[in-house]
Order: sequence, then structure tokens, then C-alpha cells
Amino acid sequence: MPEDAPNTPAQGKLSHYDERGQASMVDVSAKQPSRRTATATAFVELSPTVLAALPQNPKGDPLEVARIAGIQAAKRTSELIPMCHPLPLTHVDVQAQLQASGVRITATAATFGVTGVEMEALTAASVAALTVYDMTKALDKAIVIRDLRLESKTGGKSGDYQREEGRDRNS
Repeated sequence: MPEDAPNTPAQGKLSHYDERGQASMVDVSAKQPSRRTATATAFVELSPTVLAALPQNPKGDPLEVARIAGIQAAKRTSELIPMCHPLPLTHVDVQAQLQASGVRITATAATFGVTGVEMEALTAASVAALTVYDMTKALDKAIVIRDLRLESKTGGKSGDYQREEGRDRNS
């Protein structure tokens, strides 16, 4: 691993480096398959004007298009993220919910396999958020996509994870 690679006792060794310090795909062939799930969220901050115009969007329903885009993205994660394994996803769900100041995206992915689906859930949430932006950018260029994050995961050697309410890396 490169000398300047950030490692702490809490995170251990970064897994996507080989013994020479080069980026590599992790060999998961010895891992036991298990049911694995992950949920990620993102938020698209929209002005009141854009929120009011959503039902009349001439391109179609931005929230439904975003849902479909997120599902497609989850299925193609390994084509976008170089060291991700292609996974046989057993389920992907993407929800886009209107809130007072924008759209909350929630993406869940599941598989029965030897590696987790965190990247698939995160990719689904990010592409769904980008799609909301794309569908509404004609009305406002100041749209902000924020708070892309893993909310929970289950399965695998590292066990389950649930984000603590209000927990932020910078807190």
C-alpha cells in the first residue's frame, strides 16, 4: 500500500490495493454468500418555484423518471465504479419523495452473494438525484444535490450498519 494511504486502526487496511500498492479488485471467491442489503439517500434542494412546477413538467414526471434512472444505475454500478464486482441484484427500489424544500431520494438494493451492495444503493441514489436535476434545470440552475450517504447495510463479514440519527462525519 502507498505510504501516504490513509489508514486508521478503526478502518484497518484499505482493501482495494494489492501488496505493491496498486489499485486492484478484491478477490471475494473465498467469501460465503449471504443475503446483503443496503439503503442510501440523497437530497435534491429545489426552490419553491421548481417544486410548484414539478406536476407540469413537459419532459414528464421528474420523480418517476428519476426512480427508473436510479434502478438502471444500480444494475450498472460495476460499469461505472472500476473496482466494483458485477452483482446479481435480487431487488432494487428507488423512491423519490417531495418534501418542503426539495426531493428526498431513498434507494435500496439487495442480493444474495459474496459482496455487499452499498455501491449499488449509493449509485442508484446519486443517479436518481442527478435525474431530478436534469429534469428541472431549465427552471433553475442553482439546484443543489446534497447529503448522499449510506443509511444502512446488512450481511457480510463486517456485519450490519445503521447510521445514527443526526450523525455526520464533521460533527
